[in-house]
Amino acid sequence: MVLQIKYNPPFSGFKVQSAQQRDDMRQFASLGINKIGLLDYVCGWYIKAADYINGTNIEGAFVSTNSISQGEQPAILWDYLYKQKMEIFFAYRTFNWTSESKNTAKVHCIIIGFCAMNLHKHKILYDDSSSFIVDNITPYIAAGKSVLVQPQKKPLSHVPNMIAGNKTVKCLALILSPEERATLISRDPKAEKYIKKMIGAKEFINNIPRYCLWLVGVSPKEIKTMPEVYQRVQQVRVDRLNSKDKQAQVLADSPTTFRDTNNPDTAIVVPLVSSQKRRYIPIGYIDKSTIANNKVSIIPNGTMYQLGILCSNVHNAWMRRVAMRMKSDYSYSLSMVYNTFPWPTPTDEQKAAIEKTAQGILDARALYPDSSLADLYDEVTMPKELREAHRANDRAVMRAYGFSTKMTEADCVAALMKMYEDLTSKG
Repeated sequence: MVLQIKYNPPFSGFKVQSAQQRDDMRQFASLGINKIGLLDYVCGWYIKAADYINGTNIEGAFVSTNSISQGEQPAILWDYLYKQKMEIFFAYRTFNWTSESKNTAKVHCIIIGFCAMNLHKHKILYDDSSSFIVDNITPYIAAGKSVLVQPQKKPLSHVPNMIAGNKTVKCLALILSPEERATLISRDPKAEKYIKKMIGAKEFINNIPRYCLWLVGVSPKEIKTMPEVYQRVQQVRVDRLNSKDKQAQVLADSPTTFRDTNNPDTAIVVPLVSSQKRRYIPIGYIDKSTIANNKVSIIPNGTMYQLGILCSNVHNAWMRRVAMRMKSDYSYSLSMVYNTFPWPTPTDEQKAAIEKTAQGILDARALYPDSSLADLYDEVTMPKELREAHRANDRAVMRAYGFSTKMTEADCVAALMKMYEDLTSKG
């Protein structure tokens, strides 16, 4: 028997729910569901349906936004559904759904069919026009053991912390376009030594020039010798004082700087949003002359070995499984991707090999100085040298894990999930 409901639930993410929808979701807090406020509205329908069909042979299915199979939501929802003895017996991976109404947006959807455990020996996983019979379907809409990944405040492995880039907070006057930079220098030549490059994910991937005034540690006397700079600092103070944001109002007392002032000698840079069409997230280095904003994350003074691991398909496979999406693009997260990622324990020889292959990736990129990372990591235009450098790095990283280089991505993720279970069981 299949549970049939006339209407599908509204596709309301937890950030855009109405007051009534939030009230509807709060009722589930009494069931012991932690972080209920982070669930999309459709999750409430799963919970109600599970309560209804528990102990029966009734089957239910919902078309849902794909966000409930990504990031934190699978662990929150399915921790409860597994306690209700539910399991997924079929699922459709992400597809675009556009209704026939005039003013409609394309929605990225999945379909999950669920029922009491052990009703179906084999499950069916659909992907575009293909289907696969599998033993188990996870809440991440993948075959394999159902391990629920929880966000972590710190890395589970013994690796350096990754931190968010600098949050600016109401200081547009300190941020410069190339034209504004040129004008400022022409009017106030002394300002040039206080101007640095500035990147977010968009600028880093697409090689878009952007700059900022970096006045950390600059004395008030020095600032007052630069009239144009002083005027911009004064504007930041005004903008922050006039803001409704309490944090911005407090920061009005320090108008010469962004909220954060991290500027390490070097740093590994990870864009927080990247196209799902790329096999690898374009990850790289910056030096002290470049300021990272909060659209990227950084590992201050990260090593070549760490770069090699993060650039590998092993790490990207983990990211593809547990990361959130912005529509269908990858949304990298410190707590859900980096901090949960199980790192290998390489020998000195294996570590040296990864350092060499990571440098090979940078060297291959350097062969095409006129190309942005977006150009280089387009699957159509990716240079042969770069593709081969990544493949060499992938093999070196897999050997460090003790993985066969012939292992499929699904098998790789399954092995990482086992490592994740071992790490979390120790803590």
